[in-house]
Amino acid sequence: MVQKFEFIEMDIKGAYIIKPFYAADDRGGLIKDYNIDTFKTAGIDYELKETFYTISKRGVIRSTHFQLEKPQPKLMRCISGKVFYIIVDLRPDSETYGQYRSMYLSGDDLISILCPAGFGQGYLVIEDSVMSYKAAEVFYGSGDSGIKYDDPDIGIEWPFDMIGGKEKLIISDKDLGLMSFREYTNIMMK
Repeated sequence: MVQKFEFIEMDIKGAYIIKPFYAADDRGGLIKDYNIDTFKTAGIDYELKETFYTISKRGVIRSTHFQLEKPQPKLMRCISGKVFYIIVDLRPDSETYGQYRSMYLSGDDLISILCPAGFGQGYLVIEDSVMSYKAAEVFYGSGDSGIKYDDPDIGIEWPFDMIGGKEKLIISDKDLGLMSFREYTNIMMK
């Protein structure tokens, strides 16, 4: 069995669901989730600069992260486990500014999400998971920022019931101290 790359633009301009190249036979399989030439042929100018992974326990939330300086487009894929993944359009001049989209990613489905520059992204870990980040910009610590997971103006509907309730949530002090969407909007309007 061979599956070729497939690029599906989401209803928020610039964000894509990407089905990777996958070849399988009686030995197992090969997954290729990035190829610069294939991406360019599909009209996606995305050049890989950094790759990293997060290993997270069930109940961890990594909420709406982005870089204020040197925005970091990311190709995100769940290598193992299952997460509820969100992207938020944080481009002030966009028709979909402040809107989010969500989907489940798992180690079984193989798909990636291209989270463009100017978006925030995050996820709730439904099963112990490993997430792959393939970034088109290197991490820039002083520009690292985010918006709180429970911001009422964005209104993300997290499936806390899938982790045994909100009381089972595991969140870092850093994520508890993130800004609100209104604070972000004030920064961007200066």
